Amino acid sequence: MQFIDLKAQYKALKAEIDSSIQSVLNAAQFISGPQVKELEAQLAAFVGRKHCVTCANGTDALQLAFMAAGAGKGDAVFCPDMTFISSTEPSKMFGAASVFCDILPDTYCLSPESLERQIQAVLAEGKLRPKAVVAVDILGNPCGYDALEPICEKYGLTLIEDAAQSFGASYHGKRACAFGHVATTSFFPAKPLGCYGDGGAVFTDDDETAALFRSLCVHGKGPGGKYDNVRVGMNSRLDTLQAAVLLPKLKALGDYEIDRRQEVAGRYNAAFAGKLVTPFVEEGCVSAWAQYALLAKDTAQRDKITAHLTEKGIPNMVYYPKPQHALPVFRDEPRYGETFQNADDYCARTFSLPMHPYLEEAEQQQVIDAVLEALSL
Repeated sequence: MQFIDLKAQYKALKAEIDSSIQSVLNAAQFISGPQVKELEAQLAAFVGRKHCVTCANGTDALQLAFMAAGAGKGDAVFCPDMTFISSTEPSKMFGAASVFCDILPDTYCLSPESLERQIQAVLAEGKLRPKAVVAVDILGNPCGYDALEPICEKYGLTLIEDAAQSFGASYHGKRACAFGHVATTSFFPAKPLGCYGDGGAVFTDDDETAALFRSLCVHGKGPGGKYDNVRVGMNSRLDTLQAAVLLPKLKALGDYEIDRRQEVAGRYNAAFAGKLVTPFVEEGCVSAWAQYALLAKDTAQRDKITAHLTEKGIPNMVYYPKPQHALPVFRDEPRYGETFQNADDYCARTFSLPMHPYLEEAEQQQVIDAVLEALSL
């Protein structure tokens, strides 16, 4: 059994993927081939945004978003305390301060109340300039943008949607990557839409921002091309082979994979209701279920369950064992008295089960039976 079964997905899409890759090999346009432009157009249409610019990976996508926001020394960037480091890494790289905020106890996404408290604390202290907010659609579950967007508008902050885990999800009728001045995603193989290597993309409706991204991705190129460098940029392009892999996968995601993820999550929810804390998805929203994360009663129960699963040969993971404020790299970031109670609680109790659209019911029942068996020990 696989935690995320990319082999099963390839088997289902083999003819389409092989044909798409072969077309790249035949043309030998491995950088900036026509499949890249085609993918960008399809991604923008799928999400409902004016512009999509692909890049080398999801972390680069976030770095591009921070560069567009102009985040740097003296700035405060607000982000959830429970996420992967790539959500906040660019702050450190560009000299800005990462100001962590607690998460909500149900969706595990950025808490609007904690965010506003932290913004007001930064303003009261007067040492940093509030600059941007990174809203992470954690585990594939979209953030509460109806609450976050007004806060960003109130304080003049750039909203960045980190949809690395949520491509294919939706929030009240709008798909992930449709929120914020800039949205970012990752095509790491294990993501809901993954390539066969690294890849990422940024989305925006602003023409100037899109043009900036295209410049930054190719060494700060200007109107005259890659030898007309008008700014310091980076080398961050999605190669044509990865675009060729993503094109048939994008179709499958929209046609049936997101629906199948709902079916898998639904069976898990029904099996574990009342026994463990099952994931919460707000009404009117659809999670991409990048991970299916349960909460145990406490760390001891979590460790007992995961040990039993491992003994039974069932893969399991902990997303994430430490909140951001507990990582050594962020020990010197400003705190402002926030306790991060929900983030600490989540990290102490969470564990994740196999989740992908090709998980057979019989396999899922094995997982369910093993978890329930562990609870009875």
